[in-house]
Amino acid sequence: MPSDGVTAANHARISTHILDTVTGDPAKDVYVRLERRDSDGWSTVAEGRTDDDGRLRYEVPLHAWQAGGYRLFFYVEPYLGGDCFFPEITVAFHVHDPDRHYHVPLLLSRYGYTTYRGS
Repeated sequence: MPSDGVTAANHARISTHILDTVTGDPAKDVYVRLERRDSDGWSTVAEGRTDDDGRLRYEVPLHAWQAGGYRLFFYVEPYLGGDCFFPEITVAFHVHDPDRHYHVPLLLSRYGYTTYRGS
C-alpha cells in the first residue's frame, strides 16, 4: 500500500521511459521530477529515478492529480556525462483528462532528444 494510506487504484497513472538512442539501451538511474503548475508557480508532485529498464511509474494520489499544466524535469547530465549538450531537459504538457493514463517517453542522445505522447 502506498505511504499515503490509499490503494493504488486511487492513484493517477503517469509514467516515463528513457531510451538512449545511441546505444539502444534504456537509460538507468536518471533522476526525474514531476511538477504541477498552479497560481504560485511550479511545485513538485513526485520524483524518482528510472529503473533498470529506463522506466519510472509515479503513484500520485488522486487529490494531487487534476487537469492542468505539468512538466517532467529530466536531469540527464550524470547519465550522459559532463560534456553533454543538454544537461537538463524539461518537457511541459497539459493533462486534459485526469482519468486517463499519461506516458511521456524521452528518446535521448548526447546532442538531442525527442519526446511524444505515448500510451
